[in-house]
Amino acid sequence: MTAHDPVLEAATAQVLRARDDAALRPEIAAFFDPATFTVTYVAHDPATLEAAIIDSVLDYDPNSGRTSTASADAVIAHVTSHNLKVTWLLETHAHADHLSAAPYLQEKLGGKIAIGADITKVQNVFGKLFNAGTAFERDGSQFDALFSDGDTFSIGTLPVTVMHVPGHTPACIAYVVGEAVFVGDTMFMPDYGTARADFPGGDARSLFRSLRRILALPPETRLFMCHDYLPAGRTEYFWETTVAAERAGNIHAHDGITEDEFVAMREARDATLAMPRLILPSVQVNMRAGHMPPPDENGIVYLKIPVNAV
Repeated sequence: MTAHDPVLEAATAQVLRARDDAALRPEIAAFFDPATFTVTYVAHDPATLEAAIIDSVLDYDPNSGRTSTASADAVIAHVTSHNLKVTWLLETHAHADHLSAAPYLQEKLGGKIAIGADITKVQNVFGKLFNAGTAFERDGSQFDALFSDGDTFSIGTLPVTVMHVPGHTPACIAYVVGEAVFVGDTMFMPDYGTARADFPGGDARSLFRSLRRILALPPETRLFMCHDYLPAGRTEYFWETTVAAERAGNIHAHDGITEDEFVAMREARDATLAMPRLILPSVQVNMRAGHMPPPDENGIVYLKIPVNAV
């Protein structure tokens, strides 16, 4: 028997209301960054023009250590050209494949930076790895808001329900905005499958349960991926799908796959994967809400590369 899940029930009721009322559905613009295969979204309320930016990207060249803002500036251009008011800068988790542009976007557009409350677990683990010292607070205070499972807020008149979906990381959350769900790295398009679960704090069994939770939403629920990696046999990038399509065709998590089968597959696959190219610069920045570490006495900011530690 499935355990009672009041958060899932609330999210389902919200999706069904939005399905029947166009005023409760967000307008969504996607911005794909081919360097990191990341999709940033701007979701806005047509009635009030309030908007949220989800999973933004700060361009970073690891060879030179230089940052740039072309990806974020494209988002800013969209926001300003549509007269949107940014109220939220939302992170689905502390990304390991790109640096967040949230502080830059906040400076230019305003809004509150938010993430899941379990970011503190990530900060504890990686604060030690990067020897961040006692000056680095591990309480999530770098963010303006921390969300827990079942929390609700709004983007203008659009209702938002937060679902905690750990497994890829302990802090992963999905944002249910009207009848659209921004799933972060929890899953990918059906022909690519699901997120890895071998990062510190990750867990394949938790990931399976998070996947099934999202896939228990109504079949027509729109799902928006954080990445697309263009699997073999496909020539175009895609990042929007539905619960029904994922349940029918996700190569890792379609209906009928058992938890034990998924865990065995995921753990075997993860053992073959290299670390993401930008994991070391990304996490030490993203655990600080996208802020760089404090500069050294010479005024230069340094990112640490721990040797033989990951």
